[in-house]
Amino acid sequence: MACRSAWKEQRHLMLILDRILGQASEPELAERLHQIGHVGGLELLQVSGDDVQRRRLRLTSDAGTDCAIRLARTQRLSDGAILLLDTERAIMVRTDQPQYLMVRAVDAAGALELGYFAGNMHWSVRFDTDVLAIQIKGEVQDYLDRLTPMIESGKVQVESPCVP
Repeated sequence: MACRSAWKEQRHLMLILDRILGQASEPELAERLHQIGHVGGLELLQVSGDDVQRRRLRLTSDAGTDCAIRLARTQRLSDGAILLLDTERAIMVRTDQPQYLMVRAVDAAGALELGYFAGNMHWSVRFDTDVLAIQIKGEVQDYLDRLTPMIESGKVQVESPCVP
């Protein structure tokens, strides 16, 4: 019986957050967040890079608030998303900044091979002009080990080991 009542008590304290109210970068919201922060009412929810794509998750804020996020399909979490805002309290999302391995192909054939390889590995990438930015989701050395044959053959060059 004690377990059940403790569970009910814990469940009762969980805060359900079902929509994004805005972004911390919006001027009017930024001012309100600033004021709430001065009185200690700004709570942060740290969301990992893998979890930022999810619509439903349960986290604990830096102030210890148990939060259940339940977003509609049309909304996506991002750094600075505001999930709760009232006169004395706000809850804002902070995301881990992804790290990228910057790789440049020396010619079109190398670019084709690199793109094909990255696709087969299911790596998350972005394109920065003629550089392929591979999002690091683990150890950088694991990515470099996979790319070693292309690096040693001179088909690709690593521009920077890891950048945000």
